[in-house]
This record gives sequence, C-alpha cells and structure tokens, in this order.
Amino acid sequence: MESNIHTMANLFTQLGLSSTPDGIQKFIAAHRPIPNQLALHEAAFWSEAQSVFLREKILADDDWSGVIDGLNVALRAI
Repeated sequence: MESNIHTMANLFTQLGLSSTPDGIQKFIAAHRPIPNQLALHEAAFWSEAQSVFLREKILADDDWSGVIDGLNVALRAI
C-alpha cells in the first residue's frame, strides 16, 4: 500500500482552516508559541473535532504524522 504524502495546506484544509500560504502563516503567527508542556491537540484554539483529529493521527503514527509534527514545531517556535 502506498503512503500518502500530506502537505501543510492539506492539513489546514482537513482542519477546516484557510489553507493558503498567507492563511497558514497568519494562523501560526496568531497562535504561537504554545507551551512545551502542552500537547499540540490540547491547545485551547482547536475545536473538539480538530483536537480529536490531531490526537488520533499522531497516536496512530499514520501518514498525517509528519505534517502534524511540522505544525507542532512551527507553533512552538518563538
């Protein structure tokens, strides 16, 4: 079975957020930095559905994990 390669734009679309480069940059700038001790899916700005999606995909270590890890890093950067 071939693994899907997801982009940050795909992830933002999946989360129901603006997936344009400008929309992604604005979202990250508006919500960072999140504390290191807080799991990504626990951040207060996610809806319940978004939080569940992020948590499930990371726990499953599926093909979304890489791009979610990238978002996690971006949201922790200062």
